[in-house]
Amino acid sequence: MELKRVVVTGLGAITPLGNTVESYWDGLVKGKSAAGPITRFDATNFKTKFACEVKDFNAEEYLDRKEVRKTDLFAQYAIAAAEQAFQDSGLDLEKIDLDEAGVIWGAGIGGIITFMDEVKAYVQGNGVPRFNPFFIPKMISDIASGHISMKYGFRGPNYGTVSACASSTHAIGDAFNLIRLGKAKVFITGGSEAAINEAGVGGFNALQALSTRNDDPATASRPFDKDRDGFVIGEGGGALILEEYEYAVSRGAHIYCEIVGCGMTADAYHLTAPHPEGLGARKVMGATLKDGNIEPSDVDYINVHGTSTPLGDVAEIKAIKEVFGEHAYKLNISSTKSMTGHLLGGTGAIEAIACILAIKNGIVPPTINNFNLDPELDTKLNFTLNKAQERKVRVAISNTFGFGGHNACVAFKSLE
Repeated sequence: MELKRVVVTGLGAITPLGNTVESYWDGLVKGKSAAGPITRFDATNFKTKFACEVKDFNAEEYLDRKEVRKTDLFAQYAIAAAEQAFQDSGLDLEKIDLDEAGVIWGAGIGGIITFMDEVKAYVQGNGVPRFNPFFIPKMISDIASGHISMKYGFRGPNYGTVSACASSTHAIGDAFNLIRLGKAKVFITGGSEAAINEAGVGGFNALQALSTRNDDPATASRPFDKDRDGFVIGEGGGALILEEYEYAVSRGAHIYCEIVGCGMTADAYHLTAPHPEGLGARKVMGATLKDGNIEPSDVDYINVHGTSTPLGDVAEIKAIKEVFGEHAYKLNISSTKSMTGHLLGGTGAIEAIACILAIKNGIVPPTINNFNLDPELDTKLNFTLNKAQERKVRVAISNTFGFGGHNACVAFKSLE
């Protein structure tokens, strides 16, 4: 069976750097930090008092007031990003076979804000069960894909992916695979998360996963720096429109690039820690190159998982050196989490967008907040430190790894 080619025709983004693709990209290229004091709740008694929050988001720009009350913030981000991507793609609902259009959306946690609010109300009500009738539909992680499919009438494959911080990359990979297998012609895919609340921050603090650099939040996310002390939690989401290549060409679509490969592996090692030698990361990048018929020397840019954790950064760089050999020294490597923080289940989607725009614009966004490169890493590698670099990018890959040992990777290629 000959596999179909798959291209990207639309993008949408709600991020801590801005609520459009353009503002997100501008923030990345300028090396802006989105981190600041938490405003969503009183974090006085928390070990971490800062985050990368989405600013000035108005859900009523995308949903009517009644629908806003029926949706958790993570789903609102999803609907907003999807609408931006749909408009960007130029798709016409009257000309789409809706049975061949689907939605796959990633969220690692889902409606944790709704969950906590409802449980608090139950406790404060002395145990009297007066739960909101929309409690469950607002909370469940798959509901974002349901909302998006209903908004556009897409009747093709529709589901959510949950694999912690790899969730939205798995969603993109699944959509890619279903299109090239001929199961659909169009997908809205991506991921979102909204976990900046007491449970989200407190839970990650309990794991000692978050940075506690409360005296200087703007520089707290510092991948590859020897003084990194954990990730900075972020929120938001990103959406991609994927289409079968011939279908996109037939309707005269603007094409950003082609998606050519994906890989999915497991560390099978530890609940929260990566394999110390980067075994799963190595295998997922290798699988992606093989799937896309890509030589290591073809790759110009890797948007790494790069969360700013002591163990994760080292393991990922070991994996890159194993996979790419001498070519590793010719790559641009960067972690855009240094600017956006870690969007958990939404991170793969916005980092895929960063790869796509690096191809489109010939610019690699930087890894900011690097003051002292960790000597345990290979200091001869190009980590794109502190400033964006111009470069022709033919192939870019995006790595995402999640608690539970989940690894996912996607590769994008210029059509030029």
